[in-house]
Amino acid sequence: MSLHLIEIERVKTISKADFYNNYVKKQKPVVVEQLTADWPAYSKWHLEYIKQVAGDKIVPLYDDRPVSHKDGFNAAHAEMKMADYVDLLLSKPTNYRIFLYNLMKEVPILKEDFKWPDIGLRLVKQLPMLFFGGENAKVFMHYDIDYSNILHFHFHGKKRCVLFPPDQTPYLYKVPHALISREDIDFDHPDYQKWPALKNAKGFVCELNHGEMLYMPEGYWHYMTYLTPGFSMSLRAFPRKLSNLFSAAYNVFIMRHYDNFMRRQKGQAWIDYKNEEAVKRTHKKLGIL
Repeated sequence: MSLHLIEIERVKTISKADFYNNYVKKQKPVVVEQLTADWPAYSKWHLEYIKQVAGDKIVPLYDDRPVSHKDGFNAAHAEMKMADYVDLLLSKPTNYRIFLYNLMKEVPILKEDFKWPDIGLRLVKQLPMLFFGGENAKVFMHYDIDYSNILHFHFHGKKRCVLFPPDQTPYLYKVPHALISREDIDFDHPDYQKWPALKNAKGFVCELNHGEMLYMPEGYWHYMTYLTPGFSMSLRAFPRKLSNLFSAAYNVFIMRHYDNFMRRQKGQAWIDYKNEEAVKRTHKKLGIL
């Protein structure tokens, strides 16, 4: 069985007014195919170029292992020189990904390769982040801690993106005190016998090609699969909805610290409890026995 997904609307180009009125105000995702066509990055940003300009940087790596009580919040699983990591990506499939790599801080020369889009969002200039993955690497289903509106640009190859709006949260087995759904759910081939709530979930899907931009509205769940080795850049704007701003503040200043405290106090029992609660709460709310 597969998820109930519809293709995300695509446009080649878009005006500031149309983007804001038709997508930001309506909190509706869209793919803009040619937003980066006049960026130097469009021709330059391939993995070989990243190896050339950032090869000596030590980068944090993440894989698809389940969350452990031993891990800190967003703690990396390994480290490697960027040059070695790019060689790995280009040589064979790997689960190792780079997550939230601070572009501005680590490799300032890359700032010259892209333009801040004048597209109706007040983008946070300090937070352009890079994400890398190998063929078939997956980013688990989650939403972002700060509820940002996200412009997600992909480079070098192809990436599949599955999105769910915030109102689909009741069907996604959200783990309490966390930003993720149950990690043992296979969102490519969901088992509706084991996870019956997923039958009700309605989402969106697209395949991003080199240079294309996906707009993800605030609080949207997302699950990514690198169909080929590649990397992406996210630009962010703070949430417009006051309720989402408060939720973001709660996540940053209270939730993550409480979760880390409970991991230290309870160990793996805390992780197991949260995973059990994800099922109990989901099924209870929907009246599923």
